[in-house]
Amino acid sequence: MTTNGPNLTAAHTEVKAEIARTDSKTALLLAFVGAVLACAWSIARDLPLSPPAYVTGGVGVALLVAAAGLLLRSTRPNLKGRHGFPLWATLTAEEITATVNGGDLAADVAGLSRLAVAKFTCVRRAIDLTCAGGVLLILAAPLTAGGAA
Repeated sequence: MTTNGPNLTAAHTEVKAEIARTDSKTALLLAFVGAVLACAWSIARDLPLSPPAYVTGGVGVALLVAAAGLLLRSTRPNLKGRHGFPLWATLTAEEITATVNGGDLAADVAGLSRLAVAKFTCVRRAIDLTCAGGVLLILAAPLTAGGAA
């Protein structure tokens, strides 16, 4: 049986909170990216686009779609994990009791931390792609208007 002191319990709680925070950020970012894509589509479909505007805007839209894909990936459940309910689903009632009462909380903190880092990495990359895609869409506007052609 391992000793799960208050510092270890606090670390476990913190990691779980970070995972929840990542999921909340992801939901907001998905809504934002979806709104930008919808806005770009509704504006661009009625305008005659110059070839530079078409390419610039197309790459911007592609980056936003890639960002949405990363955001969706970060929220995809890891059901093969060995921490939390995916682990419990593989155990008997007696094994769950033994794991909860005497389990290695440090191993759970480490596993959940790896999950949180993976989620934050996807969100970070998605934010970078969203920024790049947004800049390209902004640059496509004067190209469409002929101001930078």
